[in-house]
Amino acid sequence: MRVLLVEDYPPLMKSVARGLREAGFAADVTGEGEEALWYALGNPYDVIVLDLMLPGLDGLSLLHRLRAAGRQTHVLIITAKDAVADRVAGLNAGADDYLVKPFEFEELLARVQALLRRSYIRKSPVLAVGPLRIDTAAHRVWRQEKELQFTAREYALLEYLAMRAGELVSRTDIWEHVYDFNSEATSNVVDVYITHLRKKIDSPGQPSFIETVRGRGYLIRNTPE
Repeated sequence: MRVLLVEDYPPLMKSVARGLREAGFAADVTGEGEEALWYALGNPYDVIVLDLMLPGLDGLSLLHRLRAAGRQTHVLIITAKDAVADRVAGLNAGADDYLVKPFEFEELLARVQALLRRSYIRKSPVLAVGPLRIDTAAHRVWRQEKELQFTAREYALLEYLAMRAGELVSRTDIWEHVYDFNSEATSNVVDVYITHLRKKIDSPGQPSFIETVRGRGYLIRNTPE
């Protein structure tokens, strides 16, 4: 899943971005309001993590402009402003959640994951898709009783396909939601990672759990074996 982190304090920016990427997220990062608005208007982010105190365009103004442009991306505000009036102003401007600094990264991650589930109309952190059980909070996957092991990027791709189980997902969709601007992905990287997933989740001699729709993308089946 792809996240935009907007934070102008370099140590916090770096630590949160590193944590998000280690958790398997594609994370674009900026510390400037105008640049953040450009990112947000031009890319289909799953969640935006937004500081309010930014140079130039402040976070609250950015949020107003984002909503005025019709963008419905879920927004988590992170800020040192902890007064009730500040929280109310942020939520009334269109934010979906509010986290006061200082915070533990684990809480931020849990809130981001909750917003992701809301984006894909999911309440439970555990997805049951075909023969798989995917714990999106712990980033663990089981096939029946056997736990499967994935790299962070493999897991991110599997989770995205599972969130959209039963839907055709194009390569462009995958690029936009699984890879950030700093990734060094090549043109065939999606196909390579689909192959990796198939080797780990498919049963020998059985049709692949991930169907290729030639020229259009991929479809993960949401039916039991």
